[in-house]
Amino acid sequence: MRRRRLTYKAAGVDIDAGEEAVRRLAHLVRHTYRPEVLGDIGAFAGFFRLPRRYRDPVLVASTDGVAMSVNDLLVHGAEPLIFLDYIGIGRLRPRVVAAIVRGIAAGCRQAGCALIGGETAELPDFYAPGEYDLAGFAVGVVERRRLVDGRAVRPGDVLLGLASTGLHSNGFSLVRKLLFERRRLRVSDRVPGLGVLGSALLTPTRIYVKPVLGLLRAGVPVHAMAHVTGGGLTGNLPRVLPPGLEAVVRRGAWPVPPVFGCLREAGRISEAEMFRVFNMGIGFVCVVPPARAAGARRLLEAADVPTREIGVIRRGPRRVTYT
Repeated sequence: MRRRRLTYKAAGVDIDAGEEAVRRLAHLVRHTYRPEVLGDIGAFAGFFRLPRRYRDPVLVASTDGVAMSVNDLLVHGAEPLIFLDYIGIGRLRPRVVAAIVRGIAAGCRQAGCALIGGETAELPDFYAPGEYDLAGFAVGVVERRRLVDGRAVRPGDVLLGLASTGLHSNGFSLVRKLLFERRRLRVSDRVPGLGVLGSALLTPTRIYVKPVLGLLRAGVPVHAMAHVTGGGLTGNLPRVLPPGLEAVVRRGAWPVPPVFGCLREAGRISEAEMFRVFNMGIGFVCVVPPARAAGARRLLEAADVPTREIGVIRRGPRRVTYT
């Protein structure tokens, strides 16, 4: 009996589907372009000319999804320039890939960075049907003399907490274990105070780039910034403090979104653990001199980012203390 000839498609990789996906997403990608983008979709690499206004540029890079990456760059005062994505998927379905890239492109537009390339890998024996993996990285730039690294932080500086939109992108392993395995809830269930559970959990992460860059360009001396990701305030604020200084955070200085109360009650999670895992309603922190705190807060709120004074810097071990 003669064996049938094996093709790449029969092995699970559909080149035609990949080309169709590129056709579907091309216009989404082009809508993110800035004037500095050189070239177009289809090249082996992306090209980007540094903006001419930078005299002594420092490139800053970060990896994750769009919001996480650009917010991480922002911590150091960097303007996000470009983003590249990677999608690993079991079966390449052009409609699904286009939907994913539509979300990536929307995040890039919010951050003002260009999506200049990416990779889609069809791996039929690696991912289960319907599963995909998503990652990416961003590159930004900051003038060397304007690089924010925390060395300027002084006792008495004020912590401005910028509101999160919810869980952002952290704590989902605990959420999944608690709500879906133990409580056996479904994403379509309605939860009092939250509405549809899936929608409440997957509210997009706030991108702070334009409001915070506006603050910096207005001349506000921001001594340090922290992106509140995995580790919460407890783990992330000390990363930007010099030795000998601690952050004193006032619990109750800001409204905690209902989703966190729901999780704490459902899992009987301690307050210390909540602050060590979740952002608890604060997604980004700016450390500013006390004389500039009120003005900085006004600028951020004018950019539609709810902002509160949540604490101060004082001498002590490099840590976060809650009062």
